[in-house]
Amino acid sequence: MRIENKKAYFNYEIIEKVEAGIALQGPEVKSLREGKGSIKESFGKIENGEVFLYNFYIAPYPAALEKPLPLRKKKLLLNKREIKKFIRKGEEKGLTLIPLAVYFNKKGIAKVGIALARGKKMYDKRQKIKDRDIKRDMDRKRKRG
Repeated sequence: MRIENKKAYFNYEIIEKVEAGIALQGPEVKSLREGKGSIKESFGKIENGEVFLYNFYIAPYPAALEKPLPLRKKKLLLNKREIKKFIRKGEEKGLTLIPLAVYFNKKGIAKVGIALARGKKMYDKRQKIKDRDIKRDMDRKRKRG
């Protein structure tokens, strides 16, 4: 199962992408396998040399005895070199860590695709919509005749 942040590419200019592991508890993994999670409002923060993901919602698994909080902060598993790179680049004004997707790799391990991103201005978003509409119209005309 793959959970994606579809608005990330529209709202942010992606500068750099990295794949990270995520520290989860058992019931959280089961809920994610069923696709019951959301990363729409989530963001990453660096605290004491560790990266955490905030507002990553994972629905409680119904049959679990222990039920972790759905919105607790989740630790991302990155090596020190990657964290230092994020700290260095994160000092630039306006950069933030956002998750792009949560998925399971071939070995069945939960991974998070995170990106260092800069928020787009409204006029950039409008231009992107305009370009997309023009391309769609051109494709329609090409198909017709």
